[in-house]
Amino acid sequence: MLPWSIDFAGRLDEHSFESEALEGNPLGDPSVRPLWVYLPPGYDEEPERRYPSIYLIQGLTGQLDMWRNRAAFRKNPPELMDELFASGEAPPAILVWVDAWTSLGGSQFLDSPGTGRYHTYLCEDVVPWIDATYRTLADRDHRAITGKSSGGYGAMVTPMLRPDLFGGFATHAGDALFEMCYLPDFRVSARALRDEYGGSFERFWQDLRSRPAFSKRTDHVLLNDWCMAACYSTDEDGTIQLPYELTGKLRPEVWDRWLAWDPVRMAAGHADALRSLKAIYIDAGNRDDAYLDLGAEAFRSALETIGITDYFFELFEGTHAGIEYRYPLAVKYLAERLAP
Repeated sequence: MLPWSIDFAGRLDEHSFESEALEGNPLGDPSVRPLWVYLPPGYDEEPERRYPSIYLIQGLTGQLDMWRNRAAFRKNPPELMDELFASGEAPPAILVWVDAWTSLGGSQFLDSPGTGRYHTYLCEDVVPWIDATYRTLADRDHRAITGKSSGGYGAMVTPMLRPDLFGGFATHAGDALFEMCYLPDFRVSARALRDEYGGSFERFWQDLRSRPAFSKRTDHVLLNDWCMAACYSTDEDGTIQLPYELTGKLRPEVWDRWLAWDPVRMAAGHADALRSLKAIYIDAGNRDDAYLDLGAEAFRSALETIGITDYFFELFEGTHAGIEYRYPLAVKYLAERLAP
């Protein structure tokens, strides 16, 4: 009965997945994670049929159960995906919903001494288990990944790093062109650290965890800066290096470590991997709050520079929020490209 529930045409299996890669991670975060698998209509009725697989990953502060969150008069993402496949508008595919949350807010789906081995977790733990447990077409030409924001970042970089596993991706306003999406917030963080926390991120985290999170205006930028530094610029001994001094002055040697992880800059060094992909989907709202529409355009330009012209690109009317209705468009595109 809408809006409280719907009868799925497909099936959503919910697992507790134990990851070897996340055991003993530096934040002490759980190594057992929720993992959802959506099976399209007809999966149980055709026991010999195999399907492409599409992995769905979340943005910063995203936890798996948030996929069920509902905005007024809108369906949530699992419902939208079920509607897509029930309608027959897209070839059937298995959807894998992966949790990569950390107690800092996220992981960027990378291996880092600051957060843990989340790239390994996704690629070496989750993917083989899915292929062994479900009737997937278990090769890269029938496997893709998609996400929004930090999930869009993970969707861009994972196939660059592991083109043997992923043959396509979709990114909705993924983190890219770091000087546009990250750098402007450094001045906000530096001022907040000076005025509210005596220059100490430790005091910020103590404060954040003592009250409702994001009840202060500067919570997001401070959390984002620290979490990204944990992902992009942590030393092997676990020391998190910030890309700016507490005066706000940039630390070029650390900022360069961040830029090395910018998808716009990574593209040239991973040109062969990108050129090998069967499906590339890029979109963003033309009024994205973090200016990730500029990152989307810069990434598209980087693809053109390395000779890639077969991709989908769109800037649509919108911001960074409330764009879940775009997710089925990307999944449809990927399912069509990955279909046997």
